[in-house]
Amino acid sequence: MKLAAIDIGSNAARLLISEASPNSQGRMDFTKVNLVRVPLRLGIDVFSEGAISEKRAAHLLSTIKAYKLLLEVYEVRYLKACATSAMRDASNSAEILHTVRQQTGIDIKVISGQEEASFLYESHIAENLDKTRVYMYIDVGGGSTEVTIFSNNNLRYKESFNIGTIRLMQHLVTDDQWQYMKDTIKSRLRGLNNITAIGSGGNINKIFSLSKRKEGKPLTLEVLKDYYKEFNSFSVEERIHLYNLREDRADVIVPALQIYINIMRWADCEEIFVPKIGLADGLIQSLYAEISR
Repeated sequence: MKLAAIDIGSNAARLLISEASPNSQGRMDFTKVNLVRVPLRLGIDVFSEGAISEKRAAHLLSTIKAYKLLLEVYEVRYLKACATSAMRDASNSAEILHTVRQQTGIDIKVISGQEEASFLYESHIAENLDKTRVYMYIDVGGGSTEVTIFSNNNLRYKESFNIGTIRLMQHLVTDDQWQYMKDTIKSRLRGLNNITAIGSGGNINKIFSLSKRKEGKPLTLEVLKDYYKEFNSFSVEERIHLYNLREDRADVIVPALQIYINIMRWADCEEIFVPKIGLADGLIQSLYAEISR
């Protein structure tokens, strides 16, 4: 059975197509068939102007039309489509999504920050890890960062903070917002020990790839700090050529590292695992749960 998820983020839109099939233990495995990413950068407009420009709205519509063709080619029966921070903040999001629905038949739901954190939790990564530890998911996007705390197979806490890579690039994050995130995380983790971070998002995946770490091995906080200093010493153009990065990755990777490093410091985390999960993976899991009821 093929399932698909569309994630319209502040930096990029993603289409994930997965094949769901039972394994030898009878559990459902989800195998990635295709992942398509388009750097729409909706947050560039929204966080500074409050609305999505006609040009970016047209690009979004063209992207969804292309995704629809791929869904037909792959014969996908079930789809879940969501939009996050940029669409939450855009004054014209309802109008744009209405046009998309009219022209493609695809209904994109704008989800809250809390829902976004919940869908990440749906990926169930922590269930396969050491039950004696506390795990903190950190999902850094263009418009927001979702933090989810998980221990003893239970969700303890989840919150979305309006601190993201594009907002930082545009100098739209205040000292008060940083302080609120710091105080909240420290408060929620008080009394908890052995905290391990789990990172998701394209930037931490890229860092993991550059580090040449083996799958399943964590990155250390010191490694992230070293990359932050290294990248920060180069211009965006230099990063593109030196590290073979796309432009839309080269500019956001430094603010992304700033967010991961701060959260790990506040949580006294020395390591972060990077299992290459994201919102789209959680949407696939949630979709399967819905159709299996």
